[in-house]
Amino acid sequence: MREGAENKLLMAMIVAILAGGVSGFIWGEAMESVAWLGELFLTALKMLIVPLVAASIITGVAGLGDVRKLGRMGGLSVTYYACTTLIAVSIGLLMANLWQPGVGVDLTTGSNAPKPEIGDVGVTDLILSLVHSNIVDAAANMKLLPIIVFCILLAAALTTLAEKGKPVIAFFEGLNEAMMCIVGWIMIFAPIGVFALIASKLGSAGGGEAFFAQLSGLAKYAMAVISGLLAHAAVLCMLLMVLARRSVAEYLRHMGTALMTAFSTASSSATLPLTMDGVKAAGVDEKARRFVLPLGATINMDGTALYEAVAVLFIAQAYGIDLSFGQQMLVLVTATMAAIGAAGIPEAGLVTMVIVLEAVGLPLEGIGLILAIDWFLDRCRTTINVFGDAVGAAVVGRMVPHHDQQRAK
Repeated sequence: MREGAENKLLMAMIVAILAGGVSGFIWGEAMESVAWLGELFLTALKMLIVPLVAASIITGVAGLGDVRKLGRMGGLSVTYYACTTLIAVSIGLLMANLWQPGVGVDLTTGSNAPKPEIGDVGVTDLILSLVHSNIVDAAANMKLLPIIVFCILLAAALTTLAEKGKPVIAFFEGLNEAMMCIVGWIMIFAPIGVFALIASKLGSAGGGEAFFAQLSGLAKYAMAVISGLLAHAAVLCMLLMVLARRSVAEYLRHMGTALMTAFSTASSSATLPLTMDGVKAAGVDEKARRFVLPLGATINMDGTALYEAVAVLFIAQAYGIDLSFGQQMLVLVTATMAAIGAAGIPEAGLVTMVIVLEAVGLPLEGIGLILAIDWFLDRCRTTINVFGDAVGAAVVGRMVPHHDQQRAK
């Protein structure tokens, strides 16, 4: 996307979000009538995810040439995501202890909300989620983690076939470019879809008065989450400057459309095509971009992990349960590992929450306390998830070539 068009689209997205918020606030439930436009936009983006992930991963891995470089890039990617998730959970615990959002909360809040129905999830379930018996079925059900594993293996195999593998790699390179072209076409209608998503969601919450009534009842909880997300965003900006040696303002300008889409759709996977387009415009290393971003959209959930750390302490405080330092450290470790491992499971955020609550022995019914405004906070944390992916691509993209140069010397 050309720079002028990129700036115009970003401004249109900002106007669409503001207009959607005002419309949903004023006309409330009447704005649910435009929900289909938002659903159409979101579905169109999701339509591209599987072919784009497959093409991007295969061309990215194949472009590395020496398969051993995949180990370095993969290791750096997973290490980056694990470290930033650990930092995010730490910030969440700090904010929950500072704000004490659950103290004095009425336990009847959200009592009529649906309770989660999720079975036990163990380590073996997380490992098994890496593979799928039918890759077509995995694609149909948007199970990205087994698709990524399959594409990595396929690309690695193609690099060993010399001339025979080149036509297949060329096919996926063409497919990748075609997908990015379609992304550009879909983004022409993005402001309309974003407007509809924001307006209809606020309308389904009952309009402005109903939303602020919900928000005021959980104000300290919402502020603890949002302040934590802002603090983590600051950490990501520091990593971008120090490790990737990039201007934050310039990088955010290229990522603006993707971040706005992440906020409006609450889906890092649906935003992936735009994240890849923004990172490409920012000039991030192509090999890193094609490998790191699809992986990040699947396993990196900084914002979600931070949110759930706050939520767990909020629930404990609401029930009058004082978690010891050791129990909070258990929350730290469990939330970090679950945020990385649970991404291949449906309802990943809810699964992660259940895993952490069970680890420290808190009642699962406590999730009902936070569901009233979860739809809004979900958008905030997804935006941080996407920004974390984009920063990861920039960091890994700079560090992997540098590492290779050092080895060459």
